[in-house]
Amino acid sequence: MIQCFRSFLVISDPVQARHVLRDENVKYDKGILAEILKPIMGKGLIPADPVTWNIRRRQVVPGFHKAWLNHMVGLFGYCNEPLIDSLDKICDTTGKVEMEEKFCSVALDIIGKSVFNYEFGSVKKESPVIKAVYCALLEAEHRSMTPAPYWDLPFANELVPRLRKFNSDLDLLNDVLDDLIKRAKNSRIVEDIEDLEARDYSKVKDPSLLRFLVDMRGADVDNKQLRDDLMTMLIAGHETTAAVLTWALFELTRHPEEMVRVREEIDRVVGDRIPTMEDIKEMKFTRLVVAETLRLYPEPPLLIRRCREENVMPKGGSETQGTVIRGMDMFISLYNIHHSETFWPNAEKFDPDRFTRPYSNPDVPEWKGYDPAKWEGKLYPTENSADFAYLPFGGGARKCIGDDFATLEATVTLVRILS
Repeated sequence: MIQCFRSFLVISDPVQARHVLRDENVKYDKGILAEILKPIMGKGLIPADPVTWNIRRRQVVPGFHKAWLNHMVGLFGYCNEPLIDSLDKICDTTGKVEMEEKFCSVALDIIGKSVFNYEFGSVKKESPVIKAVYCALLEAEHRSMTPAPYWDLPFANELVPRLRKFNSDLDLLNDVLDDLIKRAKNSRIVEDIEDLEARDYSKVKDPSLLRFLVDMRGADVDNKQLRDDLMTMLIAGHETTAAVLTWALFELTRHPEEMVRVREEIDRVVGDRIPTMEDIKEMKFTRLVVAETLRLYPEPPLLIRRCREENVMPKGGSETQGTVIRGMDMFISLYNIHHSETFWPNAEKFDPDRFTRPYSNPDVPEWKGYDPAKWEGKLYPTENSADFAYLPFGGGARKCIGDDFATLEATVTLVRILS
């Protein structure tokens, strides 16, 4: 496959994906993805080099602890109220609405409150911050499809209008984040992780993730690194939720029998109130709808890696194994893996109940199959339960740290929309 005059190895096999993402992950890095995102996210968790990533992950992951996620479920419901009001008004008039746009707005509002304690209010009105986020994403997309990096040329950033606009948007985003970090640090209450995790978030004025990271003892990270981490969450954190919600509604309207089951479960468990964490755990079928939507429509549909050290790729379900040379770029196609009949019977069918049934394929002895018992007690089928045939949040060491956050956010929003 050739993309912008560059060769890519495309991986469409879970055994090979497991090899790259987990078994031999030290021999791979983010490659071209890091190069594209570095101007936007700096050394944030997605584009960070392995050394920086190891340090920052240990600092950021504790922020997604159980007590905080429990409190966030209620906040997710609160943030959906303006969306519900907006949809009610639209249904009373035109009856038509661009749902992906609405879901993007509510996802950004949720990130604003939960991560920064900041009111974007993007469901009600267009925010300059939100416009800057989208412009930054468009620039990243543009760079991924442009063969010659003209933005690295001398004076290009001063002379090219789109680059001037891009840099202006980044300045706006950085200024907003710097101000939020400054405010949080000015009111810092230094505590050990154990004390932070024991906080009663219902009584905390600012329960944001930023507040946790600033207050955590031993987390004296400089403002730039903290800003890079927050920028990563702001820009990357809303797309998965907006996409899965849009496609979930699409599939439920195509499968009215499944829509009936979801609404019956919502009526039985929560009615028209905002759900709690225990409610979400009880609504297994609704969570399976989210999981099946992410199987059919993974966001992102591929992961990008670059080989740092020559190694032998396992055979998996392919006919031969081969050597991956240093410097080789690759796409791990989540879409191809999720849609493969080799690993998912009737792969094109929208079937949330498939995650309740075990499956294995003797024709691929290196693949351990799918076992629903392996994700018991978790919010969604993990990569380990399907031996890397299901990777909505990636897998291995650099798996998305916000997987439970995103699953809860999508499930709560779907519940509120359909209640």
